[in-house]
Amino acid sequence: MTAEAVPVMPVGPGPEAEGSSTGRERLSQRVQAVPPSGIRKFFDVIATMPDVISLGVGEPDFTTPPQIIEEGVRSLRSGRTHYTSNYGTLELRRALASHLERLYGLAYNPEDEICVTVGASEAVAASMAALVDPGDEVVLHEPSYVAYLPAIVFNGGVPVLVPTTAESNFELDAGALEAAITPRSKVLFMGGHRHTPVASLPGMRERTVLIGGFSKAYAMTGWRVGYVCAPRDILEGIVKVHQYEIMSAPTTAQDAAVVALKGAEQDVERMVQEYDRRRTMFVAGLNALGLPTVEPHGAFYAFPSIRPSGLSSEDFAERLLFEQQVAVVPGNAFGPSGEGHVRATLATAYEQLEEALQRIRAFMDALKG
Repeated sequence: MTAEAVPVMPVGPGPEAEGSSTGRERLSQRVQAVPPSGIRKFFDVIATMPDVISLGVGEPDFTTPPQIIEEGVRSLRSGRTHYTSNYGTLELRRALASHLERLYGLAYNPEDEICVTVGASEAVAASMAALVDPGDEVVLHEPSYVAYLPAIVFNGGVPVLVPTTAESNFELDAGALEAAITPRSKVLFMGGHRHTPVASLPGMRERTVLIGGFSKAYAMTGWRVGYVCAPRDILEGIVKVHQYEIMSAPTTAQDAAVVALKGAEQDVERMVQEYDRRRTMFVAGLNALGLPTVEPHGAFYAFPSIRPSGLSSEDFAERLLFEQQVAVVPGNAFGPSGEGHVRATLATAYEQLEEALQRIRAFMDALKG
């Protein structure tokens, strides 16, 4: 038997050919406009260094709850190794519909208003591809998650950034948001730590795409399962993108996600309590070191100001890594307003966070001379 032949589109002569294009010249301008992730480049270095305390990648240090793992194993052993519907398994979509109605009073039809995706990031990318035409403006608060801006740019959208500051607890100002909206505005990113879905507000369900995932809440980062909910006509376009780029989310992960929704609430509460314990200690420790830190509410990250050090966010992160073996992410990786800060995840052991504070103290003392 021979392997299935896959057609390959030629992209011009190789870089070794005389007069050929360089690698950059052969890439699209959209791709060239987006720099590599400010998070990942540090972790290429970390992989070569011993004794590093990594406070960079936002991945829970908890293992997926055992009952979820067992369902994944059961799914594999029962032969559930084939594609599902492009929308995902109906069982998971029904479970998601019940989950959203119980939490937020939101009613979505599991038949045609919910699609299971490969993590929330794929849901964002597919939604941008389905909604944004070249030249459409997308209003985005910043600092923000590193994948949002590329998703806009890759689809020809024009990002309109609305800055937030530590002085206002990084809360979005309604006046600044309103000022950013023009007749060309097509999409608005929204969020808040006391979660009230925009879709639950009067008149907004028909104008809202709701996106969620399982990675952080259920310690399921490696399972790669998320979801997107929208009115039928909007979701149809999103699923069209999802269908051609992905086909369907992993079947095993979908089966496991059903158990997460139906039987892991106690595990989630246990993890939340531990994150809160870490947050209280670590944020207090950063403030005590003279690194002003707004108390985080939305996720397991601290975003201390490093302006007292006199260093840029990139210099601070690089020197802290090489001089004290503590890895954090430069704040400017999350937008211009992130400059003067670094991001440190709380998703590592309490004792590791305590040790990280001691190393940061030593680093700050050395800077003072």
